[in-house]
Amino acid sequence: MTVWATLLVTALRMLPVGPAAAQDTRAVAAPKPNGTPAGARPIDGPPPPLAPDTMARDAAGRVTVRAIRLTEPLTLDGVLDEGLYQRGLPVTGFIQQLPNEGAPATERTEAWVFFDDRNVYVSARVWDTAPETEWIANEMQRDSFQLINNDYFSMVFDTFYDRRNGVAFMVNAIGGFFDFEISDEGNPNSDWNPIWDVRTGRFEGGWSVEARIPFKSLRFRPGSAQLWGVQLGRRIRRKNEMTFLTRVPISAGPGEFRISAGGTLVGVELPEKNRKLDIKPYTLGQVATDLTSTPIKANQFDGEIGVDAKYGVTQNLTADFTYNTDFAQVEVDEQQINLTQFSLFFPEKREFFLEGRGIFEFGRPAGNVEGGPRVGRSGAGSFGGGDVPTIFFSRRIGLQNDLTVPILAGGRLSGKAEKFSIGALNIQTEDQPRAGAVATNFSVVRVKRDILRRSRIGGIFTNRSVSTVAPGSNALYGLDAAFSFFDNVNVNGYYARTKTSGLESDDRSYQAAFSYNADLYRFQVDHLYVGDHFNPEVGFMRRDDIRRTFTSAQYRPRPKSIKAVRQFSFGASLDYVENTTGRLETRIAQGRFETEFESSDRFVADVQRDYEFLRQPFNLTPIVMIPAGGYDFSDFSVAYAMGEHRKVSGTWSFQKGEYFDGHITAISYQRGRVSLTPQLYLQPGFSINRIELPESTVTLKLLTTRITYTVTPRMFLSGLLQYNSSNGSMSTNIRLRWEYQPGSELFVVYNDLRDTSSRRTALLENHAFVVKLTRLFRL
Repeated sequence: MTVWATLLVTALRMLPVGPAAAQDTRAVAAPKPNGTPAGARPIDGPPPPLAPDTMARDAAGRVTVRAIRLTEPLTLDGVLDEGLYQRGLPVTGFIQQLPNEGAPATERTEAWVFFDDRNVYVSARVWDTAPETEWIANEMQRDSFQLINNDYFSMVFDTFYDRRNGVAFMVNAIGGFFDFEISDEGNPNSDWNPIWDVRTGRFEGGWSVEARIPFKSLRFRPGSAQLWGVQLGRRIRRKNEMTFLTRVPISAGPGEFRISAGGTLVGVELPEKNRKLDIKPYTLGQVATDLTSTPIKANQFDGEIGVDAKYGVTQNLTADFTYNTDFAQVEVDEQQINLTQFSLFFPEKREFFLEGRGIFEFGRPAGNVEGGPRVGRSGAGSFGGGDVPTIFFSRRIGLQNDLTVPILAGGRLSGKAEKFSIGALNIQTEDQPRAGAVATNFSVVRVKRDILRRSRIGGIFTNRSVSTVAPGSNALYGLDAAFSFFDNVNVNGYYARTKTSGLESDDRSYQAAFSYNADLYRFQVDHLYVGDHFNPEVGFMRRDDIRRTFTSAQYRPRPKSIKAVRQFSFGASLDYVENTTGRLETRIAQGRFETEFESSDRFVADVQRDYEFLRQPFNLTPIVMIPAGGYDFSDFSVAYAMGEHRKVSGTWSFQKGEYFDGHITAISYQRGRVSLTPQLYLQPGFSINRIELPESTVTLKLLTTRITYTVTPRMFLSGLLQYNSSNGSMSTNIRLRWEYQPGSELFVVYNDLRDTSSRRTALLENHAFVVKLTRLFRL
């Protein structure tokens, strides 16, 4: 693994690369506290402001913010009553991204950035002319996605000042908070859970925020005097308004992602010693029954202990270690109904693998190419279960044949060194005869280098010491690149090969893609090749032996004469897939119309014509099979999505038409939410698919209900009930999570799985009651 890392870094160092802002002749050097230049890194903005000013804005709209060193304690209570708020002028003058790009914000926002020897602080007065009863604040749980559909204040720090990566923090008026990492101006990782604290308050005219973020929760360049990127933002949900400190293009998607459009933060000084050592041991006890195991387990008690550790090798590189890793606290997978011949994709949920995952992503385009959430069926798809292979998929580690494989120990090194992003992972698993797994070592090395202003190149190497399909090991190596030009042009691609005994020929995969994602027009063309023997055993691959071409175009006007409508979208796409010998296997032609209303509701209608060639029969259910052969069929669907800020929200959809050599009628309600109070909500959902085939008729049903009660932002109780008729399963997951102090948690979990294929009763397969306690020691 070390040899591969050395080769990748050496190759990338040979490429000539200029500084991110070298083309900006107006850039100036960042001053040190004594006024001397901080080095060669220029400021992408106006010169730093002088006290008492805390911000400077130039004619191009670029902003430089000055952080203020605290000379007196700041009480974190959400009440901005200290004298320092009168002595330092606020950062203000926010600008709309939505709905009117470039216009002044309709509500005033004032912010300050402070620091001391341990923390950086952000405070804000969030003015609002509406009464509190009209504010949207219906979520308190930490890291709940619903928070982004509330009124919130956000702060983004680009701590390496590379203008493409950052960390973001959000808070709403009732103290709910959300944090995530941003990689390459997109690809958010909401499972990054740093230690930080925030309080909110009220004042006559709005609400206020005080946030404290320890330096030890961040990574940054070496040196005492720091130069960071910064973006401050605000969402006013009832107006569907997004505003930021600097101008962000309306086509950029979530404005927090467009790191390169942010301002510059100067004045932050770090203490001499800021390396961290976090040690987090755990203890676990469980009582479990498993009637499907051999021998049968009945109320068997097990106990485990283990430890995770995190060490700051430098200010910008962190090493993680884990011993006897356990994921009993993880929520169960949400069930899906599979109406295709391909495997389903289930996302990773285990904390150790989720943190820092952006570094390991391979082949993805830079930026927020998708442009926002999609309502209705997704069509061809790209990453996360689409036809493009996921080169590194961490669920291949510690899981096999839907069973858990014990992880003995592992380590990870990740961070940034100058223009290089570096990630290295090594995990050792143990034997698990029931899953058919033997002790296996997994290794991954990922290196990326920043080039130009918003682009990158990189390489990856993965290795599995024991292949699952052939004697010996399985390895993969690949190179990728992603280029972003102007505001909306993206070009990306990759080339990868695998090495498996007996699968030596046609073992490569490559992709080249171009997209133009402006607000009015969008266009995409993508070509993908996956060889018949391409075998990424530390990744996820939906299908092999294909040559795929995909193209789409959209026209998205914003009608000024229709007040109720924010934007129309007229689109068409063609997905064309052959095998490597030229035989047509998939052809999907789709026409699509979408309306986004000012209320944030959406209406979508599409018509789709499909051709599918089945190489072999596939089982729709254990007793219903669709024969091999070629099939032409077409259908239509309509969907209506209620704005997610409403007390009752969700997406209703209806589909009707042909399905292979039969017919389908489907109705579903997805992403449902019923807010009973800001602390209590339900998330119902269902999907009913009636399929009429020449040989038989089958109705597939999926029913889910989740209920969550949030006691405080750091403590919640949730229950998830799922029924899936396609496999006859009914599962229950009840989970209490309490972060009793930052970074230390108590989990109480109950899981129950039953077989409903018998009409008389739901037969127990397994259940378990688990208690897990962790304790963080930060040294």
